[in-house]
Amino acid sequence: MQMKKADVGVALYILAAFIMFIVPIPAALLDVFLAFNIAIAFTILFVAMFSKEVLEMSYFPTILLFTTIFRIAMNVSSTRNILSTGYAGNVVQTFGEFVGGGDLIIGAIVFIILILIQFMVINKGSERVAEVTARFTLDAMPGKQMAIDADLNTGAITEAEARKRREKIQEEATFFGSMDGAVKYVKGDAIAGLIITVINLVGGMAMGMTREGLEATAALDKYAILTIGDGLCSQIPSLLISLSTGILVTKGSKDADFGSTLIGQLFGIPKALYLVGATIAFLGLVTDLNTILFLGMGLLFIVSGRIIAGTIETAQTEAQVDKDEVAAEEIRQPENVNSLLQVDPIELEFGYGIIPLADVNQGGDLLDRVVMIRRQIALELGTVVPIIRLRDNIQLNPNQYIIKIKGIQVSEGEILFDHYMAMNPGYVEEEITGIPTFEPSFHLPAIWITEGQRERAESMGYTVVDPPSIIATHLTEIIRQYIAELLTRQDVQNLVNNLRETNPSLVEELMPKLMGIGEIQKVLQNLLKEGISIRDLLTIFETLADYAPTTRDTDILTEYARQSLKRAISNKFFPSHETTSVVTLDPKIEQEIMASVKQTEQGAYLTLDPERTKKIMASVGTEMQKLESIGKNPIIITSPIVRMYFKRLTEDYYKDLIVVSYNEIESNVELQSVGMVTA
Repeated sequence: MQMKKADVGVALYILAAFIMFIVPIPAALLDVFLAFNIAIAFTILFVAMFSKEVLEMSYFPTILLFTTIFRIAMNVSSTRNILSTGYAGNVVQTFGEFVGGGDLIIGAIVFIILILIQFMVINKGSERVAEVTARFTLDAMPGKQMAIDADLNTGAITEAEARKRREKIQEEATFFGSMDGAVKYVKGDAIAGLIITVINLVGGMAMGMTREGLEATAALDKYAILTIGDGLCSQIPSLLISLSTGILVTKGSKDADFGSTLIGQLFGIPKALYLVGATIAFLGLVTDLNTILFLGMGLLFIVSGRIIAGTIETAQTEAQVDKDEVAAEEIRQPENVNSLLQVDPIELEFGYGIIPLADVNQGGDLLDRVVMIRRQIALELGTVVPIIRLRDNIQLNPNQYIIKIKGIQVSEGEILFDHYMAMNPGYVEEEITGIPTFEPSFHLPAIWITEGQRERAESMGYTVVDPPSIIATHLTEIIRQYIAELLTRQDVQNLVNNLRETNPSLVEELMPKLMGIGEIQKVLQNLLKEGISIRDLLTIFETLADYAPTTRDTDILTEYARQSLKRAISNKFFPSHETTSVVTLDPKIEQEIMASVKQTEQGAYLTLDPERTKKIMASVGTEMQKLESIGKNPIIITSPIVRMYFKRLTEDYYKDLIVVSYNEIESNVELQSVGMVTA
């Protein structure tokens, strides 16, 4: 594989540093490296200043490491030249003479000041800021993740946007964690530079006095200038990179231009400029300070404040005009009603008293529970629940909430804030005082109790739940009830696309040759309507591919699919460790039902006499009460050919009735008949 030019350049940069550690470098080439190092330092500084986001320099910790090793390598190389030849090139010589003004003492003082500024001010501050930022970034990660999940759940962002924001959070955490360690490079570099400078000075004087025969003063004068020049050549770029580090870790704005934001924040308040101008002018008038200078500067600040105030007023006026124009344009446009045509699949509206339960900032976890509902339904039924829209509604009572499916209210409930709902499971004899109510999901009798009664109620055997759990449970049951209706053709297509990735031949055989997407949707809806999971889509599609060539009736295909899923059905309705009590259907009624089935092009329907239907349903009700009285689920077992027609007959009367055929039960399931539906 060919290496990119950028990769080769970085490799040569690091290789040059290691060569300088080992091989003596000519003074002319060292000048090139020193000039290049200064240019790189300025580049890093200006890029750090004008980067809008810190992640635009996500490799900054690596850059710090590379530039540090390169700078130390040049220090070693220049030290070798100073001690061996007494000359380290034009750049070192010029820095030593020009910066110090030809004076050894001034040069030494300037060099020491630079070291102190870098080591005690910039490095120390950057190190502390990087440490605190890394800690806060890592601590804030869970909250940011929850905020993303909440936005995703309420429909504010898409799955792709949520994934992008999660990746950005991970990158930020990695970056600030790396920066916490990387600033140690800069600190160590400053210490190393100081030590190398001392070695240069002492070693240079020793070489001058022993090898060149110079007097102590002459040796000090010669090698001190070279030492200061070498130190400045390395410490000035080091100072620039230290400054870049400080800018990067202290940058507060995420998406703003550094220069304009800084100037705007510093000089953006006219009142502050007026006060500064008046203070400066006052000092020029009443003290011995230069009157012309201070009075002129004071007037300059006052005039600048007035100009900025005028600019702000103009911007506000323009913004208001633009806002009014946009609003007027929205009213004029006929398309502005399109947004009103959108219907949310699931909505949870609540009064203002429930807002604290949904507000993360107030400690509410209702949004997290809604996220878990979607996950729970996906695992339980194998389908993706649409986005659940949460919104407050001032028209509702403070503690009231309503649940809408496709814009129509289907259920409602009311809670008492700071109270708990206690329900008697059936075996608690001692009653607890409270406010009588009904549990909204199953309409069971319950009692509102206070926080102080909670522990006692639980010890007595009551089932105690908090308000968010009540709302979440209610919402879950409503979703289960309407999940078949919520399954759209697009949802089915998404499920098909997922299956196509692992079983393309099966999907190609079934669609579109044998069945269309709408027919598959009807089969899946039939299964979901009776609480059968469609998670094992492979088995369902295999069954449809087997039987679709002989029949296109989606009801019959559903029955075949149910029989293929008998392990899942048995596991759901018939616990393996105990005998299940059930009710059977009289064979005479089965024959009567089959005799009343009429087949049409649109499907089959029953023509059973209404009076006869009423008698059969009365018998069903009697047998269901037998099961419910002993705490069992109402389950009726029928023959396979009758099951779907009998279920269709009873669903308008008994929605909770479970109808299963003999072919849908595993052979190891133990059943006990406690009655028979007769009429």
